[in-house]
Amino acid sequence: MKAADIMSKEVVTIKGSATVADAVHLMKSKKIRSLIVELRHEGDAYGIVTQTDIIYKVAAFGTDPKTVRVYEIMTKPCILINPELEVEYVARLFAQNRIRHAPVIQNGLLGIVSVTDILNKSNFVEQPKSLLLDENIQKALENARAICAKKGAKSPECAAAWDAVEELQAEAAHQRAKKLEKSHFDEYCEENPDAFESRVYDT
Repeated sequence: MKAADIMSKEVVTIKGSATVADAVHLMKSKKIRSLIVELRHEGDAYGIVTQTDIIYKVAAFGTDPKTVRVYEIMTKPCILINPELEVEYVARLFAQNRIRHAPVIQNGLLGIVSVTDILNKSNFVEQPKSLLLDENIQKALENARAICAKKGAKSPECAAAWDAVEELQAEAAHQRAKKLEKSHFDEYCEENPDAFESRVYDT
């Protein structure tokens, strides 16, 4: 699944010059936790103001929210999400940047995605990416061994097949944040030492 599949299309925006009191009223009336701050001009960056910003930067200090402007507490530029980005990478961006909401942008504002959307709308419980990768690696591994048995360990087709296996293994290792100690191709080279030569490319 991609960001476009889980995002909320009804995005509520606010001007940076609005007061925090205005932002609070808007959040309460719309029952939302964040607002996208509108662009001031073409080429400007999007901003975002969240409940956390208001609580941590205004309420916590007893400041009058009618005297504070949104631009004083917003995050700008904010993290932007491509609608084609897979949900696991949206989740990883959120984790790395410690955020809970982000606008989905592509030639304009398309929607907003939140941790709640990831939890409630994505299929990470039913279809964990790691299991799908493991299945794809196994299929690619079987395919590579079949091609190499037919075409020869030093053939270009064999080399290309192992490239595909290692790309999948690298993605799986990155997914688990774990260094790949030995690839399936390394194991294959232990059985067929000549195969390594077919993977040496001119730069």
